[in-house]
Parts: sequence; C-alpha cells; structure tokens
Amino acid sequence: MKHRILALVLAGMLTAAATACGSTNSKTSKNADAKPTVAYKDMQVGETATDLKADLKILTNRTDLVDSDFQDYISEFNAMYPNITITYEGITDYDTDATTRLSSGDWGDICCIPTTVDKSELSNYFEKIGDYGDFKDTYEFADKQMFNNEVYGIPTMGNVSGVVYNKAVFEKAGITELPTDPETFLADLKLIQEKTDAIPLYTNYAAGWTLTAWDAYISGGATGDADFKNNKLVHSKDPFAKHDDMTGPFAVYDTLYEAVKQGLTEEDPTTTDWEGCKAQINEGNIGCMVLGSWAVPQMQAGGPNADDIAYMPFPISVDGKQYASASADYCYGVNVNSTSEEKTAAMLYIKWLTESSGFAKTQGGIPIVKGDAYPDSLESFQSITLVTDNPAPAGEEDLFGKINNDSEISLDSDSTHVASIIEAAIGGNQTMEEIADEWNAAWTSAQEKNGVTPE
Repeated sequence: MKHRILALVLAGMLTAAATACGSTNSKTSKNADAKPTVAYKDMQVGETATDLKADLKILTNRTDLVDSDFQDYISEFNAMYPNITITYEGITDYDTDATTRLSSGDWGDICCIPTTVDKSELSNYFEKIGDYGDFKDTYEFADKQMFNNEVYGIPTMGNVSGVVYNKAVFEKAGITELPTDPETFLADLKLIQEKTDAIPLYTNYAAGWTLTAWDAYISGGATGDADFKNNKLVHSKDPFAKHDDMTGPFAVYDTLYEAVKQGLTEEDPTTTDWEGCKAQINEGNIGCMVLGSWAVPQMQAGGPNADDIAYMPFPISVDGKQYASASADYCYGVNVNSTSEEKTAAMLYIKWLTESSGFAKTQGGIPIVKGDAYPDSLESFQSITLVTDNPAPAGEEDLFGKINNDSEISLDSDSTHVASIIEAAIGGNQTMEEIADEWNAAWTSAQEKNGVTPE
C-alpha cells in the first residue's frame, strides 16, 4: 500500500514541482534538455574534462559510509578533478524519503533510484546514461533501470541473496554441513537453540526495511528460473501457493513462519536493534540473519571476530540443486534537471565509482564490471548457480510493478507483508497457507485489473 501511495504522490507532484519557484541553486526543468558534454561510454576518467567545475550533491541509502568510505572516495576522485565538489546526504528510510524528494526536482545531482519509480517514468526524473548496447557486454545488471533499451541507472553493485551466519556458533552447535533445504535449516536452528546461548535466527523485525530482504529469495534462488520474476510471476495463477517439493515463494516465507512459530527467533521481535545486531552476531550472540551479501562487511566490522562471519546460500534446493538470486542493488541516477556541467561531472564520478573505487568488492557485493574478482565472502557460492532475472518482455516493463502495487503486497518495497508473517506466527491467528491464499487472491485481482489472465 505504501508503495502505491508513494507512486501516486510522485506522479501527482511532478507537474507542480516543474513550475515551482526555487532558490538560486535549484534544479529546474529548464535544464532537462541539457546534455553531458561527453557521452558516458566515451568518458575516460582522469582524462576527460579534468578542468571541469561543478558542485554535486548525492543522496544515498548508505548512511554508515557517509563520513568514512565516501569521504575517501571524494579525496581520490578530487586528485583527478579538484574543481568538482561532492557532498553526500544519507537517508535512513530511503525509498520513502527519496521518493518524496524526487517530486521536487531539487534533490541534488545523483541519487540511488528508489524502487518506487516505474520504468516508464524514469526519463521524467533521470538523465539517460546510454543505450543498453553500450553496457550489455561490459556491465552486470545493466538492464535494472532501463526502459525501451535506454539505461537511466548504473548499479552500485550486485547482491547475492543468502544468509549471514556466525561460523563459531554453527560449529558449537555441531553443524558440520550447511543446510540445503528448509527442513534441515530449521533443524539446525534448533541445534543452535539447544547447544548455544545464541538467538538462532534474528529477524530484525523492528527495523522494518530489513524484512524486504526475504522477497529477494523467491525468484531465482527458490525456482532456479531466470524468467520467474519478470515473466512467470506476473502471469501465473496463485504464485504464492505451496509446492510439494518446497520450492518457490511459499517455501521462502514458510521458512520464516516456522522459525518464528517454533520459537527459534528472538523472544520479542519489537525489541530488535539493527545497529546492535552487528555486534551481537560478531560476538556470537546471534546464529544467523537473512540479509543480502551487502550486510557481510557490516557484520564483520561489528566487533573483533570478523573471521567468524560468513555467508551461505538460502536453504532451498530445486531438483537437488541449489541456486542463488543475483541482482542489482540500488542504481545511480543523474538528475535530469541538473546542468550540462553537473551531468558531466556526475557521470564521471559514477564511472569512477563503478570501475575504479572497489566499492562493490569491499561491500561484499558483485562487481559491476564484468570479469572483476568477487569478494572472499562469496566463497561458499562457488558451487552454486547464480540466477539473474531476465528483463521483462517489451511492452511489459511496468507490468510487475503495476500488479505488485495493485495487489498491495508490495514485494521488494514495503515490509508489511513479511511483518504479517511474523505476527501471525506469534499470534497463531493464521497459518502460512492462509496468508498465501490471501496473497494469491490479491495477486489474481491485480492481474485481472491489468489485463492479465492467470495461467
């Protein structure tokens, strides 16, 4: 529901924002036709426009890096571009607040494109960075923020969907092999509960946004099918229904439901602490957490036991084989209302971040430049098949977003549906099957509203 409201607000305010009066530095629609002086694909960082002058403001979801790593990046970039001033603004509730900021047009020059922006609306807010053909052979996930083969965002990094865990806790519990199915995973959580003092699975319920991590596991990782999310999910009948082989979306969410129901999570989920959990898992007070690979460096930095923190695939197997979803994190977008100089400077900085900063590797993610080395934290994924979602067919680029919004399930963007699983498991008022039935009914209604006959 929140996703839908935000999208309406964003669309409704665009016209008013374009005509509003601003300050002397405001970004206005008069710059929308301004183009960077050099195309992104032709830029040579350190050689192109080294005398360029510009002031850049960047909105980021990485509040933890604003005063540390990002300042180092600025210093390195300024060694080549001393006349480009860069400032970061970190936002905690990123999608919600950044979406509201976008509506004004005066939010800065670079931002992580919120998941609330429909593909067909990208050109209203962001400068085209290039054509898909410019990137498909050199960049991973180049189609993440693309419409009509025009690319509007460059991924900050790629994420692999798995489970952050403490190796020492698993060893103390007597777990010698990583689980490959939900039943074994739950049995391992019981061993942690019985043989250690650690919380087996920490939900991070109170933070809210962390719960959307569970949505990242329902496609390639739970099906082994690269067409599931952007094609089959939008056309299938009852996609949240239980499968006998415990694969697909139901198996992912039921793993959470059963863990909570069986008392294998924290005693009171409302008291969970996102910042505090980093030290807790580092010190062996938490067994594991379901989060993207981006979380590994943060947990390693949470205390003195970095070597105890590892990452494993989500415990689902399809026909005896494990898969893991690999997808783009947020993508850098450039304000369509920035000046030509600002757009040029912004793209130069994005290109340097992508190709030279080492950001993805240090943050436990998949590098965007094809062929770059993966971080050590993904070692356990070497025997796992990574599945990257195929793009939606032409003409259906916004179909998933529309059905997702109209169903009010809001996969990937609002945590309410995942929170409801935890609440139902605690209260005992609904089974996971009953929750799935409600989601399927809502999904079917949204499909029909958007002209899709479920198959």
